[in-house]
Amino acid sequence: MKRQQILVIDDERDLCEILQFNLTSVGYIVDVAYSGEEALRKDLTRYDLLLLDVMMPGISGFELAKRVKGNPATSATPIIFLTALGSESDLLHGFELGADDYISKPFSIREVKARVKAVLGRTSDDADAPTILRYDGLRLDLAKMTVTVDGEPVSLTRTEFDLLRLLLSNRGQVFSRQEVLERVWPPDVIVTDRTVDVNITRMRKKIGRYSSCILTRHGFGYQFIGS
Repeated sequence: MKRQQILVIDDERDLCEILQFNLTSVGYIVDVAYSGEEALRKDLTRYDLLLLDVMMPGISGFELAKRVKGNPATSATPIIFLTALGSESDLLHGFELGADDYISKPFSIREVKARVKAVLGRTSDDADAPTILRYDGLRLDLAKMTVTVDGEPVSLTRTEFDLLRLLLSNRGQVFSRQEVLERVWPPDVIVTDRTVDVNITRMRKKIGRYSSCILTRHGFGYQFIGS
C-alpha cells in the first residue's frame, strides 16, 4: 500500500520537527517547509495533504491555499490549517478558500493525528464503485479526481468535489444540510450549515450550465435533478 505524503508548512521550526517526527512514526512520509515561498518551490502535486500555518511572514497560509486551490494540478489536495485564529470570520474565510479542516493552536499531537487520519480517509474510494460519474456533459473521474464540463477541465476543491459526487451519484435524492455535513466532512470537524451553503454556492459557479441541476429545496436541503 502506497504511503501517503504530507507537507507541513510553518515558520516555527520546532513545531515542524515535532509534527514531522510524530506523523512519520505512524506511517506517513512527511516533508517540511518553513515558509510559503519554500513550499511553492516544491512539487506540490506529490502530496496527499498539506498542513498549513495561517500566520506566516511573506506569503500567508491563506494566500498559499488560494494558489494551491487555483492550480488545477493541486486543487483537489486537502488542506488542514494550523492556526491561532479562532473567529467565525477567519474559519469561514479558510473554508471558502477550500480548507478541509482547522486545528487550533495550541493543539495536542493526538488531535493532529486524528484529524489527519480523518481527512486522508476521505480520499479512499470504494474499489467496487464506478470510477466515472456522468450527467450529459458533466463528468467526474473519481480515480483521477478531475471534473470536466462539456470537455473543459474545472478546478474544484476537495470539498466541492465530494459535494458534487454525493449529489450526482444520488440523483433526485434530497440531502439535508446535516446529512451533507455527515457525509462530506469528517465526524470530528465542527462546521456550520453556513459552511455547506458557501461550498454549494462556490461549486455551482464552477460547473456552468449544470448549476441549475442542483436545487435548493427550502426547508429540506439540496438535490441534483436530471433524467
